Amino acid sequence: MASEPQGGLTEYIQHHLHHNVVSLGDAPFMKIHVDSILVAFLLGAVFCLWFWLMARKATSGVPSKGQAFVELIVEFVDTQVKDTFHGDRRTVTPLALSIFMWVTFLNAMDLLPLDAPSWTVKTAAGVETAHHTFFRWVPTADINTTVGLALVVFFIVLGHGIKAKGGLGFGKELMTAPFHAHNPVVVAILVPFNFLLNVVEYLSKPVSLAMRLFGNMYGGELVFMLIAGLFAGWISFLPGVIFNTAWAIFHILIILLQAFIFMMLTIVYIATAREHH
Repeated sequence: MASEPQGGLTEYIQHHLHHNVVSLGDAPFMKIHVDSILVAFLLGAVFCLWFWLMARKATSGVPSKGQAFVELIVEFVDTQVKDTFHGDRRTVTPLALSIFMWVTFLNAMDLLPLDAPSWTVKTAAGVETAHHTFFRWVPTADINTTVGLALVVFFIVLGHGIKAKGGLGFGKELMTAPFHAHNPVVVAILVPFNFLLNVVEYLSKPVSLAMRLFGNMYGGELVFMLIAGLFAGWISFLPGVIFNTAWAIFHILIILLQAFIFMMLTIVYIATAREHH
């Protein structure tokens, strides 16, 4: 439950939209969102540690509940990769699994209480100005995080395309597809159009990945902020709990769906990049 908003609902929401920023310069790209990086790194470490421990304890006999759950996730992801990508899956399946689990973990931070950071600082350190402690839980509600994830996928897709077709083959495809011609003069005329269309297609992929994930998680976070701000205080405690619980249950579907979509689009982009036109 949120604490009583100071200065009204608008100020309460604006406060929770601030990141914990460390500035290394005046340029916008020199401002580092420490909260997003810290939470993303910790959740990535938790995912790796969890699956590593399960792998170490794995047995060929009757699996434990933890092992069965992990195996269920791995088989689910591998099935999606096998149905979409018809090639060597030894690197694609681990990538898809990492994306799905990591993005799920990042999205799931939206289910934690909004005022937990300020409450923690106030309780642990006795700081009365903890209301001004900026720390956002949800890395995927930060455009920098989603753009970073999308750019990594973008370069991986380019790498797969170059590996499958070779540097010259990849460059040739950029110039000669999707409009093909046999006449050298026509080919030369079509080169600028083919190149422009391919560049737009490639650049639209990271933009689509980043904006879709960011938009859904940012919107979900705003709804939690509105509910928390509207139903703050002890008088409206019960209605606040009911509305927060209802939205949280629905939001779980969004959390899993967005992670699944991000994973599936990555697989589709890799499969498309390896196809010869």
